[in-house]
Amino acid sequence: MRIIGRRLKRLATTLAAVTLAVCLAGCGAASAVDNRTVINVWSWEPSMAAVVEQFEAANPDIRVELTDISGYDNLNTAIQDGYGTPDVVQLEYFALRQYAVSGQLLDITDRVTSGYSEFFTPGTWSSVQLADRVYGLPMDSGPMAFFYNKDVFDQAGVDAEQIKTWDDFYEAAKKLKAIGVYIAADAGDASFYDAMIWLAGGQPFRTSTDGKTVTIDLENDPGVQAFTEFWQKMIDEDLIDTRSQIWSDDWQEGIGDGTIASVFSGAWMPSLLLADVPGTAGLWRVTQMPTPDGQPANAENGGSALAVLQLTRKPDAAFRFVEFVTHSTEGISTRVDGGAFPADNATLNSRDFLSRTTIRDSRGVDVAYFGGQRFNEVLAQAAENVSTDYQYLPFEVYARSDFRSTVGRAYRWSSSYHAYQARENAIEQGRTDSHGDPLESLEHPGEKISLADGIALWQKDLEEYGFNQGFTIQ
Repeated sequence: MRIIGRRLKRLATTLAAVTLAVCLAGCGAASAVDNRTVINVWSWEPSMAAVVEQFEAANPDIRVELTDISGYDNLNTAIQDGYGTPDVVQLEYFALRQYAVSGQLLDITDRVTSGYSEFFTPGTWSSVQLADRVYGLPMDSGPMAFFYNKDVFDQAGVDAEQIKTWDDFYEAAKKLKAIGVYIAADAGDASFYDAMIWLAGGQPFRTSTDGKTVTIDLENDPGVQAFTEFWQKMIDEDLIDTRSQIWSDDWQEGIGDGTIASVFSGAWMPSLLLADVPGTAGLWRVTQMPTPDGQPANAENGGSALAVLQLTRKPDAAFRFVEFVTHSTEGISTRVDGGAFPADNATLNSRDFLSRTTIRDSRGVDVAYFGGQRFNEVLAQAAENVSTDYQYLPFEVYARSDFRSTVGRAYRWSSSYHAYQARENAIEQGRTDSHGDPLESLEHPGEKISLADGIALWQKDLEEYGFNQGFTIQ
C-alpha cells in the first residue's frame, strides 16, 4: 500500500507539473499575441523585402504582409470579388490613371500638402496626378535614354554621341545596316510608341477635370504624325528589326551578338542589360535621346508608384508605408542600391549616385557594364529633360493591350514583306536550300498595312471601348 501511495503521489506531482507547464505556455502565448496593425502590400520591386524590414523596425505598431506580384489581372479580380485586395499596391504610371478615374485609389492630396512637388522630378510627380488630385507617390523613374553598343557603332564608323536628331539616327542606321546590323528592334511595343509620341511633343489623349470626358486624337496629333512618319521610313527601308520582340530570346540574342546595336529605353535598363546580356559588359554606353529637331526633350518610359486602395480599412497605416518607401532617405537609398532609378531630386543630384561607374549584379559583384562611364550623370540629365504635358488615357491598360491587334498589324506586315523580298532576292541569285534544291517563293503578304493604318484602327477601338465604359469621347 505504501508503494501504491508513493506512486499515486508521484503521479499527482507529475500531473501538477504538466498542468503548470501548459498554463505557463498558454500564458506565454497570450502575452505574445501580435496586436500590430497588419497591412497587405503588392509589389514586384526586388528590394521591397529589405525596405519592409526597415519600415517595421521604424514603425513597431505595423506589420507588413508582402506579396511579390506584377500585372493587373490579379488586382482586377481581387477588386471585382471584393476580398483579398491589398492595402498598398505598386502601379506603373500608365496604369495609375485608370485605377484613379474608376475610384479604386485613395485620394491622398490632403496628405501631401507641403514640399512633395519639389521633392520629386517633374515627370514622375505629374504622373501620379489626375485632375490636380494626387493618387500615389512616385517610386522610381523611367526617363528615356539611348543605350548603345559602342564597339559595334565604332565598327560602322558612327559616333553615337553625335546623334542629336532623328535624321542623324536615320543616317547612322544606314551605316550600321551596311555591316549587317540593325540599329534597333521594335516589333510593336505600345509603351515605346507612346513614349516616342510624348518625346515628340504629342498630346493625343486628354481627360477632363472630372475624369468623365476623354479626347482621343491619334490621327491628327502632330507628335503622333511626326513619329509615325519617321518610324515608317525606318521600317520601310528595313533599318529596324521588326521581328524581334523586346525581351524575347531572339532580341536577347541580337543584343548579345551585336546584330541589334542599341535600345531606346527607360533609365531602369542598366540592371536588365547586365542580367540579360552579361557577356557584353564594357561594350555599352548611354547618351541622350535624339529628338526631331535636336533640341533637348524627353519622355518617361516605365516607372511606377505606390498607391493606397480605396477599399483599405487602414488608410493611415497604409500611407505611412507609402511615405516611408518613397519619401524617406532610408527607403529610397535601399531601393536605389538594389538597382532602382530614383524619382526624387535629392538622390538624382547626390555625388554618390552621379559618380557611379558600376552596376551590382545578383552575386554582389560590381560590374563596369558601361566601360567606366558615369552613366547616372547621363540618366539624371535625361530626367531633367522630361516634359510634363503628356497625359495617359484613363483606360491605358486596355489601350496598350489593343495596340498589338491594331498598330501591331503594320509590324507583322512589314516582317512578312521583308522576308518575302529577301526570299525573292535569294531566288534571283540562284541560291538553294540545305538539300541543294531551288528555293520556293514565300506567300506575298498582300496589300501594305502602314503604321498610319494601324493608328486609325487603334483610334476607332479606343473610342468604342471608352464609350462602352461610360466615358464621353471627343
